[in-house]
Amino acid sequence: MTATTGAEMLGWIAEICAQGVRRPGTAADGWVQGFVADAFRSFGLEAVRAEPFELPVWTPGRATLRAWPADRPAGAIEVEGFPLPHSAPTHGVEGDLVSLDDGSDVAGHLALHRFALAQVPQAFFRALATDHHDPDGDFDDEIHVLPFGPLLQNVMDPAVERGAAGFVGLLTGVPWETCGYYVPYDGLERPIPGLWVSPADAARLETLVAAGPVRARIEVTSTREQARSANVVGELAGASEEWVVIGTHHDAPWASAVEDASGVALLLAQARHWASIPREKRPHNLLFVSMGGHMVDGAGTRSFIERHRDLLDQVVLEVHLEHVARLGRVDGDRLVPTDKPESRWWFTSRIPELEAEVGAVIRDEDLRRSLVLHPEALGPVPPTDGGFFHGAGVPMVNLLAAPMYLFDPADTIDLVHGPSLEPITRAAARLIGWTMGRTAAGMRAATANHPLGDVNSR
Repeated sequence: MTATTGAEMLGWIAEICAQGVRRPGTAADGWVQGFVADAFRSFGLEAVRAEPFELPVWTPGRATLRAWPADRPAGAIEVEGFPLPHSAPTHGVEGDLVSLDDGSDVAGHLALHRFALAQVPQAFFRALATDHHDPDGDFDDEIHVLPFGPLLQNVMDPAVERGAAGFVGLLTGVPWETCGYYVPYDGLERPIPGLWVSPADAARLETLVAAGPVRARIEVTSTREQARSANVVGELAGASEEWVVIGTHHDAPWASAVEDASGVALLLAQARHWASIPREKRPHNLLFVSMGGHMVDGAGTRSFIERHRDLLDQVVLEVHLEHVARLGRVDGDRLVPTDKPESRWWFTSRIPELEAEVGAVIRDEDLRRSLVLHPEALGPVPPTDGGFFHGAGVPMVNLLAAPMYLFDPADTIDLVHGPSLEPITRAAARLIGWTMGRTAAGMRAATANHPLGDVNSR
C-alpha cells in the first residue's frame, strides 16, 4: 500500500495547474518549486534544497500574419497565431508565401509548411518492445498519434537552411482547433521569425494561395534572455550507502496537467510513501528530484548530472515518472478524453532481472496498454526528462506517455487518467523496493552482460 490516494494526487495536479503557464522562468515555475520543497519538508525529507542553474528563458507575445493576393492588396486576410518557441521576433517581415514542402525556392520569402502529427501503428512499437501488457488487444490495429511530426524538434530548420525570411507553420495535420503548439522546445535560438497557424486559419490561407500568388507580412513579439531556474531535491537515508534517484520535471509548455503536473504528483506520492517507512526498510539512500528546464532540452536533468557526477557510480537505479495520460479523441474540432489510458512506455535498462520485474509489476497492477522498451528503442537515449541518465551509464526505469496533445493548451486535468495514479505509484514503489540488496556495480555488470548489449557497454 501507499500513503497517498488518487484523489489527493488529483488535488495536487489541480493546484499546480491553477497557477497558470509553467514555462521556465515564469512565476508559476517558481511557485511549483516552492510547492515541491514545502511538500518534501512536510513529509520529513532531509537536506531539502533548490539547486539553481542557468538557461535561456523565452517569453512569447503576439504573432500575427496578414496575407493578400499579390495583385489585390485590398483582399487581405489577417490571422493570429503562436510564435515558434525561441524563433526571432520581428516588427514586420514581408515576402511571398512560398511552399516549403514542394521544393520551391523559399530564399528571401515566407516559407509555408503544412504540418501533421506523426501517426504510427501501435504494432510497430510493440515489435520494438521486450515485453508488453495489452490484454484487450488494442495494439493489434490502433494507430498512435504522436505529439511530434517527422522532423521532431527540427521543424523550422529546413526553412532556415534554405534562406527563408520567415516561417509559417500550418497545423493542418492537427485534428483539433489550436495554434498553441509548443515545438520546438530544444531551447535553440532560430534566426528567423515563425508562427503556428490553426487548422481553420490554415484553410483560409490555403484557399487564398490556391487562387494565385500571395504576399504576406508577419509580426512576432517575444523576448529571450538568460535566467535561472532550479531543481528541487530532497533525501531520505536508507539501508545502504548507495542511492536510488526518483525524478520528474515540474515545468511545462502551458498550465499542462499531464505534462507534467501528473509527474509531480507521482513524485510527491513516492516521497511521502518512503518517508513513512523505517530507514532499514528503504533499500538504499533515496534522492527525490523535481527537475526544471525540461522545456529547454532537459536543462535541469543535464545540470543535475553535471553537479552530481561523483554520485552517479553509486546510483543503483534511476526511476523517472512522467505523464499519466488519457487517450484523447477528437469530436468535431475539439479534443476530448476517453476512458482509456494513453499507451505507456517503460524504458528499462537491459538488465534481465529488472526487465522481468517491470513486466511482472505492470501485470500485477494491471497497467494495461504498457510497453517495456530498452533505452535505445527510439533513439540514443529515451525521449524522457530522465533520458540523459542513460547516456551517463545509470541503470534506469523511465515511465512516459506520449499523447498527441502533450504540447498544447488542451492538456487540462480532464486528460489525466486518474484511475492510473495509485497503481503506478504502487508499481514504482515496488520497483524501488526491488533494488534492496542489489548494488550499483552489480546492476552495471548485469547490463554489460546482457546478450543484446547496451550503449554504455559497447
